[in-house]
Amino acid sequence: MKLVKDNMHSKNLIKHVLATEAVMKALAKELGQDQEVWAMAGLLHDLDYEFTKDNFEEHGKKTVEMLESRDLSDDIRDAILAHCEKKERGKLIEKAIYAADPVTGFIVAAVLIRRGSKLSDIDVDFLLNRYKEKSFARGASRDQMASCTELGMTLEDFLSLSLKAMQEISEDLGL
Repeated sequence: MKLVKDNMHSKNLIKHVLATEAVMKALAKELGQDQEVWAMAGLLHDLDYEFTKDNFEEHGKKTVEMLESRDLSDDIRDAILAHCEKKERGKLIEKAIYAADPVTGFIVAAVLIRRGSKLSDIDVDFLLNRYKEKSFARGASRDQMASCTELGMTLEDFLSLSLKAMQEISEDLGL
């Protein structure tokens, strides 16, 4: 968390990586994987964002460079590269973070369009209806979220798991 706070100054970006950490941990639990490794990949995946937002070609690569001296699993580094398509998705963790990254913003957008609502006010049916609206949360790639099928999950199950994971840390997210 110190790395996140030292390198990210945007509160929304910090909330995004916290949400992605929660979703990745829930996915790891669901899929029988190492929850700590998957959560760490979610937390660190955008560590370089504020440095690379104007040079997307470097996004992910700079994070791996920043983490070089750290004793982290290769799975974490590979997931970071895969989430921004700097590495082909082969491992389950790489497929998971690719789908998890946009779903957090999508869910936050769903909460924000319902003035005064919280994560607890949102359900999967509401998310599925918004998912069909191409103009809603355009920045949240439907293709990436739909790649949850590579994890053996339906979109409905993936959205449900993601929503529950984010609801569990709703205070941290301010939602």
